[in-house]
Amino acid sequence: MSSFNKGIAKAVVTLKWDPSPLGTAASDLDIVAATYRAADPYGSPAYLVHFGSRSPDGTITLNRDSKTGQGFGTDEQMTLELDRLSEEYVRVVLGVAIQQRDGRKEFGDIESTLIRILEGHTELVSNDFTALSAATAATIGEFVRDDDGTWELRESVRGFDADPEEFAQLMGARPA
Repeated sequence: MSSFNKGIAKAVVTLKWDPSPLGTAASDLDIVAATYRAADPYGSPAYLVHFGSRSPDGTITLNRDSKTGQGFGTDEQMTLELDRLSEEYVRVVLGVAIQQRDGRKEFGDIESTLIRILEGHTELVSNDFTALSAATAATIGEFVRDDDGTWELRESVRGFDADPEEFAQLMGARPA
């Protein structure tokens, strides 16, 4: 029997921030999506999508990438076509990592941050990282596939003190 619930078929994640003040190192924030298999939904990600990459099957794509926040409106944008994602995958965790190559930066050091998760024109999640000012990376939510095959979004805001590489391995772990 099929479900009457349509779930979320396609979502867009947008991220924006203000450029660093003149004379200081640029702030480089990155949207990260980690995909998990049914066999190990809280283990290591099956694959990551971030700057310079996309999912192997093209269902998760980073459409816009900024290294400075000097864009008009959205600086980064990722599209997730959940309805096309293989049944092998049951979780997609979304997060943001701050690149640390020019010295330590935390969300509190970066002006006007805003991440949004949208389904069409409907805003599902919005967060400005104010509550995570001392974090260098954060999760914002996760898409979870129900037993009937539909996707739902669970808001999951957690801050991390980790560089991007470490964050990629920690972001999908079960909360302690």
